Amino acid sequence: MDYKELLKKCELCPHNCKVNRIEGKLGRCKAGSKVKIALTKLHYFEEPCISGKNGSGTVFFSGCNMSCKYCQNYKISQGLLGEEITVQELADNFIKLQNLNANNINLITGVMYVPQIIEAIKIARKHGLKIPIIYNSSGYEKVETIKLLEGYIDVYLPDIKYYYNELGKKLSGVSNYFDIAKLAILEMYNQVGIPKFDENGNIKSGLIIRHLILPNHLQNTKMILKWIHKNINKNVYVSIMSQYFPTNKANETEDINRKLTLEEHKEIENFIDKLKLENGYMQDLEENEEQYVPDFR
Repeated sequence: MDYKELLKKCELCPHNCKVNRIEGKLGRCKAGSKVKIALTKLHYFEEPCISGKNGSGTVFFSGCNMSCKYCQNYKISQGLLGEEITVQELADNFIKLQNLNANNINLITGVMYVPQIIEAIKIARKHGLKIPIIYNSSGYEKVETIKLLEGYIDVYLPDIKYYYNELGKKLSGVSNYFDIAKLAILEMYNQVGIPKFDENGNIKSGLIIRHLILPNHLQNTKMILKWIHKNINKNVYVSIMSQYFPTNKANETEDINRKLTLEEHKEIENFIDKLKLENGYMQDLEENEEQYVPDFR
């Protein structure tokens, strides 16, 4: 099927907007028929197995199918900063990043451009693209769309943001987050399994599940970790992020208008030990979390 057919009645994400993007109609994510990107660069602040020594070849897509009040990339996800490019230019960017010795191609929040991404990967592979391709996702994905990516994605890097659907509604404007995300992540695991690494410790394939701890919502984190422990392979890699800081509209929302405390961080660290989740990463609590946000100007 021509990838453009999928854009004529867009149902790529759980919102199922059914808009004709070829004719210029816009749905929840505000994505048009062309790919829009804000930044391509070598990024050194991903997990150690992703950034490695050479950096991760990140492609930041503009737009998003969620509306997180605390989004650290809100300038591109909600402000839509970026420029439109062709599928060929997207493929060219993949090759350029590989030529810069990137460890991988890291596709950040690309659900609305899955058909174009697949076409770009096909083109790039014909021109020598060999490094692993990472699908870096909010987790709010349709199983059917993830199935389209099978064979094109080597590493899935999804978030699980919320266990409680009402929290997802309050903070991100989606009413069924966990119901959707858990199925998508199980499909990702079915495709790529637990991580495999090269001789330098860089990831070649597999699933790493991310979760950002939110202040005042430790039970949300604990329930997510319990679900992972019960429903995914015990050797799964989990990346617990502590880099939260109130940005975008978070300062207007009382329960998330501050950074994490050392006590909150320690409580989750102890809970992970109690669950015996042994593989993965937990970010240290720092004072300047803003350093992890790329400059999109």
